[in-house]
Amino acid sequence: MLFPTDVLTVLTDPRTEIRHDLVRIPFELDRPTYEQVDRVLKDMGGRWDGRAVRAHVFPYRIEEFMRQCLTASEYPSKNEQGWYATPPALVTQIVDAAGIGAGHTVLEPSAGAGALTSEIARRGGVVDAYEIDERRADLLREQGDCRRVFAADFLAQDPMEYAEGFDRIVMNPPFANGLDHILHAVQFMKDSGHLVSIMSQGLMWWSDRKTTEFRELVEEVGGEIEKLPDDSFAVSGTGVRTCLVFLPGYAGSRLRTHDWLMRQPRQLDLFESAA
Repeated sequence: MLFPTDVLTVLTDPRTEIRHDLVRIPFELDRPTYEQVDRVLKDMGGRWDGRAVRAHVFPYRIEEFMRQCLTASEYPSKNEQGWYATPPALVTQIVDAAGIGAGHTVLEPSAGAGALTSEIARRGGVVDAYEIDERRADLLREQGDCRRVFAADFLAQDPMEYAEGFDRIVMNPPFANGLDHILHAVQFMKDSGHLVSIMSQGLMWWSDRKTTEFRELVEEVGGEIEKLPDDSFAVSGTGVRTCLVFLPGYAGSRLRTHDWLMRQPRQLDLFESAA
């Protein structure tokens, strides 16, 4: 949801204090502007504490999350299903789990406002990012963390357009069709790569065929699906329950990686020659 112009002006004012778990505005606002600011901050999970601190207080660290939202000029409302920024604690957990180091090529196929890409770049990773929203893609380019930024629907991309797969894939895909994003992303990964993704916790118990087969695949390749705390995305304005998916690649695994795809045309050529 876009910040109203007056709210964005107030929150980006250098006098506004955004630190730790609070947002404090130490200057006078007219009543309509105050009501807009109050509504937005409450919609993001804050509550007004007029006695102890005279600020909107959040049950989590708001500083980094607010930076991401203000950079994108939008925030994820509790009443809106859409973009949910990756909370700072999860950014660290994801990048640690992926084992990203200097020189690793990394794909972030649902980059949002760059919560993951900034940490990947800080650790020396070389990042390509996809972001379906044109405005957020422009912001990612301005931030300069990525080698390349594509304003495109990741699910519509052909992995064979890349000459090589990626060493690592890290992602926080849309909750509505996260498994489709994960399965597609595997096709961009090297045999020796790792994939780490946020996913709806339903992945751990949904009984449809695609989900069941995916859980079996994760177990077969030595991966893991880890339940995350129920309030992991409270910082992002949603109570959706999530898990962390870890898929390790290795030569000979059943994962349909980029290397696996690259081998297929050669096999097909053999059949054509025999015919």
